[in-house]
Amino acid sequence: MIYEDNNCLYLRNGHELLEVKPWGKNSFRVRSSKYTTYTGRDNALSEPVATQQAVVTVDDGKRKGAITNGNLTAKIDAFKNLSFYNQKGELLLKGYQRNRVGDMSAGVDEETVQHFNSALNIDSREFRPILGGDFELKARFESDPHEKLFGMGQYQQDFLNLKNAKLELAHRNSQASVPFVLSSKGYGLLWNNPAIGDVNFAKNMTEWHALSTKELDYWVTCGDQPSEIEEQYAAVTGKVPMMPDFAMGYWQCKLRYRTQEELLEAAREFKRRHLPISVIVIDYFHWPKSGEFTFDEEYWPNPDQMIKELHGMGIKLMVSVWPTIDETSSHYQEMDEKGYLVQTERGVPITMNFLGNNGFVDFTNPDAQNYIWQLLKKNYQDKGVDLFWLDEAEPEYTVYDFDNYRYSNGTNLQIGNTYPVDYAKAIYDGQKASGKENVINLVRCAWAGSQKYGALVWSGDIDSSFQSLRNQLAIGLNMGIAGIPWWTTDIGGFHGGVDDDENFRELVTRWFEFATFCPVMRMHGDREPHTVPLSSVGGGKMPSGGPTEPWAYGDQAYGIMKKYMTLRENLKDYIRVQMQAAHEKGTPVIRPLFYNYSQDEAAWSVEDEFLFGDSILVAPVLHERSAQRDVYLPAGNSWVDAMTGAVLPGGQTISAQTPINEIPVYIRQSVAEELLPAFEALK
Repeated sequence: MIYEDNNCLYLRNGHELLEVKPWGKNSFRVRSSKYTTYTGRDNALSEPVATQQAVVTVDDGKRKGAITNGNLTAKIDAFKNLSFYNQKGELLLKGYQRNRVGDMSAGVDEETVQHFNSALNIDSREFRPILGGDFELKARFESDPHEKLFGMGQYQQDFLNLKNAKLELAHRNSQASVPFVLSSKGYGLLWNNPAIGDVNFAKNMTEWHALSTKELDYWVTCGDQPSEIEEQYAAVTGKVPMMPDFAMGYWQCKLRYRTQEELLEAAREFKRRHLPISVIVIDYFHWPKSGEFTFDEEYWPNPDQMIKELHGMGIKLMVSVWPTIDETSSHYQEMDEKGYLVQTERGVPITMNFLGNNGFVDFTNPDAQNYIWQLLKKNYQDKGVDLFWLDEAEPEYTVYDFDNYRYSNGTNLQIGNTYPVDYAKAIYDGQKASGKENVINLVRCAWAGSQKYGALVWSGDIDSSFQSLRNQLAIGLNMGIAGIPWWTTDIGGFHGGVDDDENFRELVTRWFEFATFCPVMRMHGDREPHTVPLSSVGGGKMPSGGPTEPWAYGDQAYGIMKKYMTLRENLKDYIRVQMQAAHEKGTPVIRPLFYNYSQDEAAWSVEDEFLFGDSILVAPVLHERSAQRDVYLPAGNSWVDAMTGAVLPGGQTISAQTPINEIPVYIRQSVAEELLPAFEALK
């Protein structure tokens, strides 16, 4: 039975109740459950939305119905299948259903009957009962082999178009599942379900799969331009704060500054060399033991004075935080008794083994959020620490047995992907309550909605290789489409770089050039050779990697890096405008060419270039020993070579020379006069 109620369209089919509800501009939220009520959880759809008056029609037999919200129409047919159309009547998305139609074919066109009349007996929505529990869920859609799909977050692969890819809907170190996909057909879909599972964008069907859940929940929108779709998505899930000015500069980090004096000496050297630097970072195990959330006094004897000196140099301080609580730490027993730690379904409640047995903070518990924030405020923020590095945010279980962990909000299988959102929210809420504006914190993972809590996501512990660099380009662009506009990567990669190796020096130089045009430009890495630990206790137990400062890679690399650091400073006015668009509309800071040039069919297939904001096209050098590369200039306007000033028509592929000190950059001709002076730094 299909019916209308309170501006929504419903399907009642036995125990299943499916609801199609207007949710934002040109958008619907779709829920289906075999329980008597929905869970009431909005998940990523956390922003208030204005009431949208829909047009609902149901046929006399209550076998077919339609609902229109702006430019999007959803239809339920006589086979209980759901499909979506834009204002032109073009089919955007349709459930995949293969059943014998029998007598249900009455009143349905012959083509539809032939398409669905099948002995396969496959439904577009499958709730498979879990013995004694809830449901395993599969939602299936027809596949268009010609469409291109983008977004979905951070997966370590070097292709941008996700068509024919299978993705795990789960977080791991260097993997962040952000389940929003944008289609070249003109729609976007948010899988608004934080359950562990997977999605398969196959040639024959698209299938979303949750291992354990109580209901189906997704959100669909449409738009004539990718920007329309992206902005409608940001309006219902949230937008980033305005990025503070300091964050637009250069960030210096390494694994790891071991002592207060080491950190200060590095900062002083930046100033002696007149190098621009905005942020310097204290990495992990500056604490005496995991779960203490404080400086180890042996190696950081006077953090107040250290921070005062840094601030006097105009440098902000970021401090690493881990959500791990060592079972021998001073807070473990209390947190365990109060239910503030992630629990295990089997075995002892130890969820990470690293320099001791640790439990993870359960950030889905608001009381645990407040407990940790009070420690961070007292021991860090009140001393002058400016921002936090929220590491291990997946969280990084020693064993990724997702079925073995339970949070206060439910099992990891059902709600686990929200963990990094709650982690970011805990610190964001604390900072806002203490009067901090324009919050930004570095986070190693994200889910849909993380952006509204000031999450600057980075791509995790990646290796140092050109293959990894190629991965990062695809990742950064798909993260932006997935609604996470603040993204960064470890310049040079995290694992495996050797400072005095000429091959690595080439890699880190190319990576540095690429990072100049990322939302945040941040050096980091676990370089070789390592130092030995300072001691066998406290924060002295951990070794340190080699230097990562720009002068650590030889004179040639240093000279190039200095020029690109200056260029980044010169572009701050331009970057500020792009950050304003991210804050106000959800616009990705870095984006694929099709985002601005969707009418140029060729732009949809370019995967090794990107737009930095709306006027700068960047073609990074992604392969070793490259002397030239092809660059496609989108049709629609002319482009100016940032190095030569040559004016080049759009709609063509050119060959660009790529000496080690140059990354091909082109400026939209209409703003070239304004932006070209910034690039004098490279000459």
